[in-house]
Amino acid sequence: MTSTHFAILVDLENCGAKAATLSYIIERVKIRGDILLGRVYGYTDRYSDLKELLLSNTFSVTPSLRFGHHQKNNLDIQLVIDALEIAYTNPLVDSFCIVSGDSDYTPLVGKLKTMGKFVIGISRSEVASGIFINACNEFLFLESVTSQKQPPQPVQPANNAEPFGDADLAKLIETVLEEAEEDELYASELKGTVLRLRPDFNEKAYGCASFGKLLSKIEKQFGTIQVVNDHYNVIVSLKRDETAAAKQQVSKENFIEVFSSLLKRFKENGFNRINPSILKATMQNDYPDFSERGIGFKKFSDLMKRLEKDGLVKVELDGQKTMLIHIL
Repeated sequence: MTSTHFAILVDLENCGAKAATLSYIIERVKIRGDILLGRVYGYTDRYSDLKELLLSNTFSVTPSLRFGHHQKNNLDIQLVIDALEIAYTNPLVDSFCIVSGDSDYTPLVGKLKTMGKFVIGISRSEVASGIFINACNEFLFLESVTSQKQPPQPVQPANNAEPFGDADLAKLIETVLEEAEEDELYASELKGTVLRLRPDFNEKAYGCASFGKLLSKIEKQFGTIQVVNDHYNVIVSLKRDETAAAKQQVSKENFIEVFSSLLKRFKENGFNRINPSILKATMQNDYPDFSERGIGFKKFSDLMKRLEKDGLVKVELDGQKTMLIHIL
């Protein structure tokens, strides 16, 4: 099994410079591979709450020194220079994650791809350029990355006497399996990913002599995963609770309340404007049977206009005449 090695370059202004948001980004990249180096651009003292997160993940920072009207361009250019320097001088890095939706980065993405590098783009939907999205090998909207109902648990120092609890570990394993390209993972692959996310992880802290026994314990205790032994290989997959999913319904009677809760979640995560496609995708993730027609609307845009009428959102158009939802 080969390991993917990432360089992650973050435009702080684009991701909102919140510790929880940056933690989500790092978590999603670590699920895909090792982060060999990380850099953030536009750091100032007002982002001091990011210090522990940046230091624990060995990120370096490029500060924002305001002078004139072109500081943003200076930081953009510095990100491009750094990315190319890494690509040419560090052969261990085979993948890049660029957290910014600026179309100016499209030539950089093209150059990295011609060098055989895999490029993931992450950006807010309200600023993501369609050109940049299509240029990347994989693209994630920041709202989708951070749309979970519960925030991720922060990584505790290795010498912390209080280990991750059983429920916390079960939730982490669920997240890894949900993000996996395949429906199932070998236990060895799963353990490697858990160790990237929790360097202090040790199955013995949970009273188990092996990782396989710990997985069996979680399977029996929570019923959210399925563990199968196949010719001396332990294979893990998610166990879908179809009964619970079927109970989740959005109706004509409760859709205002459901959307209000979802919009509040986005706003608490720092998103004041989102693309309606992100809102719909998140709704369908939470409520698999959701359909705007099922609650009496011909189009999703008609539903957005109803939410606007109820004072939950304001429907706007950006420069490309793309609809954006301004959360009130």
